[in-house]
Amino acid sequence: MEKIYTIPVNEAFEQNDNCPFCLLRKKLEDNELDLILGASMMEPDIRIQTNKMGFCDVHYKKMYNLKNRLGLALMLESHLDSVLNATKTDGISLLKDKLSKTGENACEISTSCYVCTRIKTNFDKMMETACLLWENDPESRKKLLNQNHFCLKHYGMFLKFAKLYISKKKQSDFLSAVSSVQTPYAEKVKENISAFCKSFDYRFADIPLEEAKYAVEKAICFLEGDFTEM
Repeated sequence: MEKIYTIPVNEAFEQNDNCPFCLLRKKLEDNELDLILGASMMEPDIRIQTNKMGFCDVHYKKMYNLKNRLGLALMLESHLDSVLNATKTDGISLLKDKLSKTGENACEISTSCYVCTRIKTNFDKMMETACLLWENDPESRKKLLNQNHFCLKHYGMFLKFAKLYISKKKQSDFLSAVSSVQTPYAEKVKENISAFCKSFDYRFADIPLEEAKYAVEKAICFLEGDFTEM
């Protein structure tokens, strides 16, 4: 099965330390941020989209931290023109319908993000690819079984996409395969959290924590994603 997304999906499933989908999403995000402040910055069709949509607070911060202040400023300059055009009033009257429309425009701009939209579009295609690979490629089934775990968010998404892209006769096998990876890991996360909590009881103070030493961090990463910024 030849698709543009096959290679990155296969590569992500070849590592088995973290959630493969978290790895894919992180790579997508890094690539989009690199492009938007580099090669894509002056492309007219992309500039039209960034002018209209802007970015969310998370991606504004990440772009700011990339230290390309000129590139960011150039995008902000043209985006602010769009913001002003969409939210300005004529200064004569603020009728109810104008108030409503101006408010709607401001809310729409402030909640849209070019990078988030791009990531979602490409990530959804990678989820689809992962399902199709599992159904059609025996090696992909082996790779799935070798995974360490899936974060809770991507585990749920994987099952939803499987319902759409894996044939009904194979969905039960798919669920069994994913569960054989997910359930033992979730149980281990819970076990380590319990051990960590117990370590604050003086009766168990001498028991070494071992894996439970990082139980809180690992539990949050399991629940929210392996690349949660702690």
